[in-house]
Amino acid sequence: MLRAICQILGVIVLLLAVTLVTLKLKHQGADGPSVLFPGGELVSGPLHEGPEPDWAFTDDVFTIELQTSEPVSSRRIFVMESGGKVYVPSGYMRSFLGKLWKDWAFDVEQGSSLAVARVDGVRYERELVRLKDPALAGGVATKLAQKYAGGVSPDAVAQITQSIADGDTWIFEMAPRSR
Repeated sequence: MLRAICQILGVIVLLLAVTLVTLKLKHQGADGPSVLFPGGELVSGPLHEGPEPDWAFTDDVFTIELQTSEPVSSRRIFVMESGGKVYVPSGYMRSFLGKLWKDWAFDVEQGSSLAVARVDGVRYERELVRLKDPALAGGVATKLAQKYAGGVSPDAVAQITQSIADGDTWIFEMAPRSR
């Protein structure tokens, strides 16, 4: 009886694993990510041209789609505006899970900094620049706490600022591409 139960559980686990791998592989070439899986190149939507937008509108946007260039891959990610600039975070960077899950941030850090962000259907060509000075992260930490940590409190902002200083959270400015 125990053997039959183990076989059934094994088949269920195998089917789940095969399903997840198949969905991930199938979605790699999609125009943007799904809720669970990274996607491919962001191709639909108009490409923004003209002056730099007022990024304050992202206060009402929970996540954006971000495509990195090498390798081409897109994902959903948090977004914050602070001081007229727009930023994206990558957390858990020193954890085992982060090293597996946040490969895009490591790729950017190693030189693949060109990106395309799709916000409300509009694509923006950007260059990701890591914010390494924790002293410059105050406004970003405040916005991150306000939007994603349940509100601004001195403890939440201090915890996020410390996470940035410790290298657990990486913050990237989505700067305009230098042409």
